[in-house]
Amino acid sequence: MEDYAYVLDYLAEGRPEEKSYKHESLVLALGQDEFKLFELIPKEEVTIEIGEKVYIGKDLEKRKKIKHVKRRIRWDELTHTAQGEVPFVVEDIINIKEDRFIQFFNEARPITKRYHMLELLPGLGRKKMESLLDNRRRQGLFKDFDDLVDRVPLLHKPKKLVKERIVKEIHSPDIKYKVWVAE
Repeated sequence: MEDYAYVLDYLAEGRPEEKSYKHESLVLALGQDEFKLFELIPKEEVTIEIGEKVYIGKDLEKRKKIKHVKRRIRWDELTHTAQGEVPFVVEDIINIKEDRFIQFFNEARPITKRYHMLELLPGLGRKKMESLLDNRRRQGLFKDFDDLVDRVPLLHKPKKLVKERIVKEIHSPDIKYKVWVAE
């Protein structure tokens, strides 16, 4: 269950393709912890801004802007605006919850005899992976992304690799190995 979500798009009159007589405002959002996509119903007379973090958890007293979660949605149900916002929101979440993502680099292990979790990151091949694992073995766990980049010079932009992987997992629900996006 997600407690917070980030607004990807706000449809004040609802979806234009819906034939409902009653146009209901919609918020398209991305969950903060499990990266689930949602359609939310906002409360009336509230201001909703793209990129804003809103509470969607069970505590109704804490829900200042969202009336309820209407449903989970798929990537292809997002507007083009919402799809374009996803990488920016994911990047914000990575920056805010850096410890969670550094933990991946500290705990990544083999998936099979020939395939390692680190290889799930786009652009991280065998050479970079072996350099990272060797450094982790010799010098211990990484403290943050700066420490990771300093100690593994082959790895230039680990945040970008994580962001690309998360966006891929959100975009492709049938992906075999998921690291961050919940089913």
